[in-house]
Amino acid sequence: MSKDLLASSLECLKKAVPLMMHYQIAPTPENYTLWYTYASKDIPALNIELDQLLQNHKICPPIQSEILYKTFISSPKDITTLNLRQNLEKMLIELDQSLADTHSDTTEFQKVCNKIFDNLNSANENNWPIESVMPLLKKLENDASKMHHSTSFFIENLASAKNEIETLKIKLKESQKEALYDSLTGLLNRHAFDIALSNYMRDSSQGLILILGDIDHFKTFNDKWGHLLGDQILNVVGKKFNAMMEYGATAYRFGGEEFAVLLLSRNFKLSRRLAETIRQSMEKLVLKDKKTGSRIDKITLSFGISELREGELLSHFIERADKNLYKAKRLGRNRVLPLESE
Repeated sequence: MSKDLLASSLECLKKAVPLMMHYQIAPTPENYTLWYTYASKDIPALNIELDQLLQNHKICPPIQSEILYKTFISSPKDITTLNLRQNLEKMLIELDQSLADTHSDTTEFQKVCNKIFDNLNSANENNWPIESVMPLLKKLENDASKMHHSTSFFIENLASAKNEIETLKIKLKESQKEALYDSLTGLLNRHAFDIALSNYMRDSSQGLILILGDIDHFKTFNDKWGHLLGDQILNVVGKKFNAMMEYGATAYRFGGEEFAVLLLSRNFKLSRRLAETIRQSMEKLVLKDKKTGSRIDKITLSFGISELREGELLSHFIERADKNLYKAKRLGRNRVLPLESE
């Protein structure tokens, strides 16, 4: 390593380590790489994103560090892992269909073989001259028997291959759960929420507030307009959540038609104001059914809020927000509860 390069590397390291200490960044190899790159200014887009993050949060939440690392630094092989999984699953689906078709064809051929056996029996029953047909019959019988055994063996192999494919599909599905984003809404997913919540719990000195929001009468939308429109509603609501995030809040798809927002704060009024702003914004959403041209409006959400208490279990923290959410549902929906800090 040249002296200039060594000096440059040491300079970046001298900048990165104090920054990590200041923002309480865990000393992992990924974090060192992230902050070293930030200090070097080699990737301007990374610096812009990280500066904006620090401005909003005053810290760099671990889940955001992981996202930045994967977005700007990890190798192309890492970045395209999800795409490879999706392509592999597509290939497996096509192979599965091909195997199913082949299975059907071989079963049909086996029926043909059985018919040949029937014809042979008929020839014998009609008393054909044995001397003239026996060599041909024997050959046909042998060939048919061989084909029969061959197709039976192949069908057994197809069944085994289909089982292996199903196992691979299950493994792929489990692996995709490790992804951080929800494909339908574009929001961070429940897995990312769990990671973020666990990391926040390690240092709750700034306080933490959870907002849970649930689409009102979502089952009615699905029953009346169909699941495709239901997915469209989830997509639009998810984008609206993402666009409404401020004060350093982060939105997640919590599951189904439920969404979550985590906010590093002890300011209940601030969190309630954010929830109210989101609620009012959702009321203005209007969708159009592409099939019928019908206008779909009155998309509303109910919200429940909880503040993390000292020494509180994560399950209790989430449960309190969930109880406030369903209390809002019982009281008429399209509202935010509680009205005051609990």
